[in-house]
Amino acid sequence: MSINLPVYQQVLATVADHDAKLVAVSKLKPETDIQALYNAGHRIFGENYVQELVQKQPNLPTDIQWHFIGHLQSNKVKYIAPFVTMIHAVDSYKLLQEINKQAVKNNRVIDCLLQVHIAEEETKFGLDTQELEALLQQWQSESAMANIRIAGLMGMATNTDSEAQILKEFRHLKELQTTMKDRYFAGNDHFRELSIGMSGDYQLALEAGSTLVRIGSLLFGARK
Repeated sequence: MSINLPVYQQVLATVADHDAKLVAVSKLKPETDIQALYNAGHRIFGENYVQELVQKQPNLPTDIQWHFIGHLQSNKVKYIAPFVTMIHAVDSYKLLQEINKQAVKNNRVIDCLLQVHIAEEETKFGLDTQELEALLQQWQSESAMANIRIAGLMGMATNTDSEAQILKEFRHLKELQTTMKDRYFAGNDHFRELSIGMSGDYQLALEAGSTLVRIGSLLFGARK
């Protein structure tokens, strides 16, 4: 077992102090590691790859809340729709429609986060501010997606050693979340999540208002 339980307890306490939740990122880790963390009381796990998640899910406890945190292609939604709790990285209206369609087929409601591009790198996925507004306007005007809930925003900071830069990007996304809530989700309790922060920057993310931190290597050790 490669779970670092003392570090897990420490991270959990820090996250709880900020009224946030910990998504234990178990991609590329064996089911035994997930089971070990489950046995310690953890229930929220994040995976990046559809095929890997589909293989793991039947072999693990049914009360695990699976969060899909990787880039998701529309044609793969059907494989995770029967069981996934939340999809973190929705970056198009087309993907939102497909998630709703597959949720209908499975008689489920799936929580979704809209991924916003906040980093300086061009390689990361996500909507810019204008695209986010356009998507929400379209969603609001058509309002026919009863089987998805837009639960908040998700983003990844620039890969840099500058804490000031990271904090600035996280705070920008928090401000954007507040603006979008006022504009499109007034009186809606579901739009409250902010998925920012990973192993290297989760404390900055919590400082900026994160409600979901996605932590893998701190808990499970480095990936091969």
